[in-house]
Amino acid sequence: MRGRCAAGANLQRGPDPEPTPVTTPTPQTAMADRPAASDASAAPEPATGRWADLVLDLIAHIPRSRRVASSAPARAARDAANAAAARAALAAGSLALPPGPLGWLTIGPELMTVWRIQSRLVADIAALYGRSAALGREQMLYCLFRHAASQAVRDLLVRAGERWVTRKLGAAAMRAIARRIGRRWTERTVGRGVSRWWPVVGAVGVGAYAYVDTLQVAHTAIEVFEREVQPALESGDTAAGASAAAAVPQGS
Repeated sequence: MRGRCAAGANLQRGPDPEPTPVTTPTPQTAMADRPAASDASAAPEPATGRWADLVLDLIAHIPRSRRVASSAPARAARDAANAAAARAALAAGSLALPPGPLGWLTIGPELMTVWRIQSRLVADIAALYGRSAALGREQMLYCLFRHAASQAVRDLLVRAGERWVTRKLGAAAMRAIARRIGRRWTERTVGRGVSRWWPVVGAVGVGAYAYVDTLQVAHTAIEVFEREVQPALESGDTAAGASAAAAVPQGS
């Protein structure tokens, strides 16, 4: 009897309502709800790639210097550095004069002009020290960007006593370094773009920066070529060469 009453009660109440499903956001949906952050991180990538292409094009063509080995290379290198720094400052300041959006279009030509002046300077310093044969793309990349992107190029040359051991890179490794340099210059481009809104003051600042930057390139090139530069090691010998370099006490 009690069982029939319970069954009748169940028939009168009807079936229990289905519970409402509770959805827990997954990492994918959480990221989808934040498109701005994703777009912000992906935005610099095309610009980084363009700067990397410019860097690779720059080091692919090593300038030929007309200088000859000097009996006083340090003094001749300083004179060449001062002259190149003045040319770089004039070129950068002139290209930074156009105001506003037009000035943004001159950032790329400005940097490439300065880099070409600096690459010519590196070739001249190598020639003044009688080491033009030791100047390759690894040495050029190191001299141009050691002061501005040291983390990217620090392993290209290893100091071993009174000489430098060069690490030979394949195409993929060279492009990876170029992208790191490109990422660094993408960040700096924002500051350079702001200077375009104050044409005269900005041009003076850009020119001064190019002057100091060129002198820093010269300082690195002198530091490299005043010592013997060992030819680039093959990939299989790189680790052994680096170990040997670490084992040799460094000179002053």
